[in-house]
Amino acid sequence: MPRTLTHEQEQQAISLIRGFAMDAPLHAKSGHQGTAMALAPLAHTLYARVMEHSPSNPRWPDRDRFILSGGHASILQYSLLYLAGYGLQLSDIKDFRQWGSATPGHPEVGHTAGVEVTTGPLGQGFANAVGMALAERHLRAQFGADVVHHHTFVLAGDGCLMEGVSHEAASLAGHQRLGGLVCVYDDNHITIDGNTNLTYSDDVVGRFEAYGWHVEQLGEIAENCDALEAALRRAMAVTDRPSLLVLRSHIGFPSPDLTDRHEAHGNPFTAEQVARTKAVMGIPDEPFWAPEELVDAYRAHCAERGDAAVAAWQQRFDVSSVDRAVWDACWGATGLPGWQDALPTFDQGEKIATRVAIEKAFNASLDTIPGLVAGAADLTGNTGTKLAGQTAMSAADPGGRQVYYGIREHGMGSAMVGMALHGGVLPAGGTFFVFLDYMRPPVRLAALSGAKVIFVFTHDSVGVGEDGPTHQPVEHVATLRAIPGLQVIRPADANETSAALRAAVEHDGPTALVLTRQNVTVCTDGSAVEVGAAVVHAVDHPQVVLLATGSEVSLCVEAAATLAEQGVSASVVSMPSWDRFRAQPAAYRAALFPAGVPVLSVEAGVTFGWAQFADDSIGIDRFGASAPGNVAMDQLGLNVGNVVARATALIASKG
Repeated sequence: MPRTLTHEQEQQAISLIRGFAMDAPLHAKSGHQGTAMALAPLAHTLYARVMEHSPSNPRWPDRDRFILSGGHASILQYSLLYLAGYGLQLSDIKDFRQWGSATPGHPEVGHTAGVEVTTGPLGQGFANAVGMALAERHLRAQFGADVVHHHTFVLAGDGCLMEGVSHEAASLAGHQRLGGLVCVYDDNHITIDGNTNLTYSDDVVGRFEAYGWHVEQLGEIAENCDALEAALRRAMAVTDRPSLLVLRSHIGFPSPDLTDRHEAHGNPFTAEQVARTKAVMGIPDEPFWAPEELVDAYRAHCAERGDAAVAAWQQRFDVSSVDRAVWDACWGATGLPGWQDALPTFDQGEKIATRVAIEKAFNASLDTIPGLVAGAADLTGNTGTKLAGQTAMSAADPGGRQVYYGIREHGMGSAMVGMALHGGVLPAGGTFFVFLDYMRPPVRLAALSGAKVIFVFTHDSVGVGEDGPTHQPVEHVATLRAIPGLQVIRPADANETSAALRAAVEHDGPTALVLTRQNVTVCTDGSAVEVGAAVVHAVDHPQVVLLATGSEVSLCVEAAATLAEQGVSASVVSMPSWDRFRAQPAAYRAALFPAGVPVLSVEAGVTFGWAQFADDSIGIDRFGASAPGNVAMDQLGLNVGNVVARATALIASKG
């Protein structure tokens, strides 16, 4: 499509971006201007010349995705969103990093139109981009190139490539041969501490070529929009590998004081330094210089390009043979109408590990949740994420629904966040619960972003057994419950596991499923999941309430039977989800625990947090031990005898 901006307008726009990059941090007394200044021509080239995007329809499904992995340079993206007409006003730029502003310190998806992912922790955006490219290719195979065919662009810097997650994600992308993914590496040689020669001597070109990427060294073209456009289009034409474009830039350019200086990274320029830089650029020394005629022309240009692209896509979509119900279910990350009816139920008394139950639930739902893709970090069969009859997602079979992530928990989690935020797929990924520590950053960012990801964590307690304390999570479920916006479900049995999948699909955000390795007795109808907690063993006048999650619910049911033989009346409450329980009306929450009746909580993990619900707690406030799982549980107090003794003592202590 022919450009409508003149060369003069383009240069003015680049100067405007650089002016904003200095003015906003100066005004906020906080921010990072140097990278935004250096990459202003590249960002302009992407938004005004290369990317297919629509300011009037920011969520258009077939738009190109743009990810600023170095999210500290957020003013760069905000400047382009302002110029392109995504709804940001000059007042928003002036409110950079202020309370309630549409221009927060790092880009946040869902907060500012045009922002695709929440970035800030370095390397995460790069790994998110790998997930977005996986999702795009998968959907193209599913629905056809006429309706899904776009590119994922990511800007990454030295910090992104130093972080370990970039190694995992780049390796996965190279193995998957992800054409359509274009990363521009901002090779500016600067980090906060100083020049990268202090810490960093990687052969980045050799590294990425070894991963299987197409790599091109662009050299000193950071100021040449024509050369930048040509390089981007060459990379876009590479369809059998992801592309890395190594761009030598100069942080803080064209400042006469701080170009190529590490001080340009995170310290706002002084007013005098800003004035001297604006003089070099030939623009007025006034804050937030934004000529109305330039902004109007830029917005008209982007609107013309975007509206034409959307109209052409809509025409293709309207005549396509795409099943609209399947399309809607995929993009809604949900099931077809009535999909819940396919979920399995299990007989009371049946013994089945909840990790096995989730696999049965996934496989029963495959035909009715068309966007579901599942996999694991080399633990597919162990974590219940093996999909029956499904092929591996690969370059040869991009439509495969089984994803093999390899031993890359961090990369897997971050890629799944990218897949979810791309839209069109519902990613589920599994690993042993103790390895949450390797992927906590993307779990946190999924919650912050509202990304609809199903994290499957199995081998959830000292019931893991012989592998010992290195593999026995005791503190992990408590740490998950502390993350705002993360739905955490530890189901008691197979029926609650089936209900947990339903809750995950119906939830508008991420869910962590915490599941057992060992078999547990089916003792519920699954209804506790919907409300977070419910009575699963009722008595008329309880003297004590046994409150539990996961495998300890059936233990408490056994203990209640023993207490009954001793003339003690005990009810049992299953609480698979603290967060769902807290969302219930106060009257329901109060009724679950009758006034004056003591509550004993039982969970195979640290007791931290249970005091809000219970008068006393049985748990494991130490690391585990190597032994058969049932022995470890017994030795650490997770047995009927201890529950009975502690319940009896609690009743006595309460009179």
